[in-house]
This record gives sequence, structure tokens and C-alpha cells, in this order.
Amino acid sequence: MPDKFSALSESQVAKKIKESANQIWLAGLGAYSKAEQEGSKIFDSLVNDGESIENKTRGREEDTLRSTKERVGGMRERATGSWEKIEKAFDERVSKALGRLHIPTKKDVDDLSERIEALNVAIQALAVAKTEQAKKRPTKATATGKKTVEKKTVEKKTAD
Repeated sequence: MPDKFSALSESQVAKKIKESANQIWLAGLGAYSKAEQEGSKIFDSLVNDGESIENKTRGREEDTLRSTKERVGGMRERATGSWEKIEKAFDERVSKALGRLHIPTKKDVDDLSERIEALNVAIQALAVAKTEQAKKRPTKATATGKKTVEKKTVEKKTAD
């Protein structure tokens, strides 16, 4: 295939290259000028498009978030109810097993503790009453009307 520029002289080729380079330069300047003039309009248009998309996605995001929260809340309620049922069944079974082994429950221990405390209070009251009664009781000497005399023992000295 014959080359386009092979039939042209060197000066004609140089001239064509200069013209092409000049056209490229002018196209670049035109594009720059156009971008400068139209750039703010395009920028504003892009901002408006971005805001529109953001509003649409934000609405979808909020709807998705709300529905997800509702689903999670429902699942949480069901799970909590299930756990409560499981705990109750477990507690009942453990209580029955402990009862069969005659192991006292916490309530049994608490009841016994209360009874022991009540007995301690009663014992202390009896001890106080006995002490007061002993203070009021007359002594032997005053009850018979006789004075008791202490016997003194005298030691005799014996000669060795």
C-alpha cells in the first residue's frame, strides 16, 4: 500500500504536519474555552444529579434500616420468649431432680434460717428473763430468817 506522504515533497509534508499541529492546538484551546464556559453549568448539573441520587438512596437507606430494625426487634422478641421457655423448663427439671434427691431448695434454706433466727431471739429473751428472775429471787439466809455464820477454822500450833 502506497504511503500518503510518499508522493509529496518534504516541504509539503512539513507544511501538512504544521497545519495538523496547529489544528490540534486550536482544538485544545477551543475545548479549554468551552470547558471554561460550560464547566460551571456542567458542574451545577452534576451537583443537582448527585443530590437527587443521594436523596433517593437516603430514602431507601432509611426504609431499609427501619425494616431491618423491625425484623431484628421481632426476632429478638421471639428469641427472648424461646430462651425464657427453655430456662423455665430447665429450672423445673433441675428442681424436680433436686427434690427427688431430698436436697433442700433455696426457699427451704431461707425458711429454716428464719426459724433459727426466731429461736435465737426466743432464747435470748428467756436468758434475759432468767437473769432478771435470779436478781429478784431472795437468798437462802433471808428466806429462813437466820443469819449464816461463816465458820472459821483455827489452826492449832503443835509443838514439835
